[in-house]
Amino acid sequence: MLIDTHAHLDDPRFNRDRDQVIQSAFEAGIEAIVNVGTDLSTSRASVTLSEQYDRIYASVGCHPHDASTLSPDGLSQIAQLTRGKKVVAIGETGLDFYRDRSPRDAQRWAFCDQIGLARKLKLPLIVHSRSADEETMRILKEEGAAEIGGVLHCFPGDMEMAREAIRMNFYIGLGGTTTFRNSSSLTVARQLPLEWMLLETDCPYLAPMPHRGKRNEPAYVRFTAERIASERGIPLDTLAEATCENARRLFGLVW
Repeated sequence: MLIDTHAHLDDPRFNRDRDQVIQSAFEAGIEAIVNVGTDLSTSRASVTLSEQYDRIYASVGCHPHDASTLSPDGLSQIAQLTRGKKVVAIGETGLDFYRDRSPRDAQRWAFCDQIGLARKLKLPLIVHSRSADEETMRILKEEGAAEIGGVLHCFPGDMEMAREAIRMNFYIGLGGTTTFRNSSSLTVARQLPLEWMLLETDCPYLAPMPHRGKRNEPAYVRFTAERIASERGIPLDTLAEATCENARRLFGLVW
């Protein structure tokens, strides 16, 4: 059994067969899915999905791409969404200095505001960082994010960054990129303590081999798990048990 800790099943690419994709995941041994919001609309959709399916949970937040749209009222509405019984995290929030779809100051403000909200509500954070790792870690430290912890999703860094994250109670999220040739995330996956590892798909993005370039699905988290287990020389069941327990612990998943 595996848990996909980062999915975007509300994405329009699933409009034609969403229910089938979800059922296929459960039939393939995916025990639970955390569906992640990136703005108010997708956060609402994430909550709705969690209400429709027993083993889907929701995260609500504002992605750095949409940071310029996050007003005080928007942050208040995100806070209200956390009243949903199956909302387990704040995010996806963070910094993206690669695409810069929102001004960097707006990204910083939105990130800090959501860390503050997570601390107030005692919910973990789901953090996105791209081409901004040093500043992401600085803000997490300065804003007291260690108090609630979370996960660095689609982990972008090296083992030094991973150790720094762990010291702040952050898990390391590994996905389809670990199956790519010359993957830096696979280097981390080989060394990372199992008790700090989470598995994810980020579907519909970043499909693992052998589906690279196609639409990703929660069921495909198994390809990532199999690759990491093989590289570490451990049984798949050992990896699955550890990462599932980590997800349950971080997000308080019960069913």
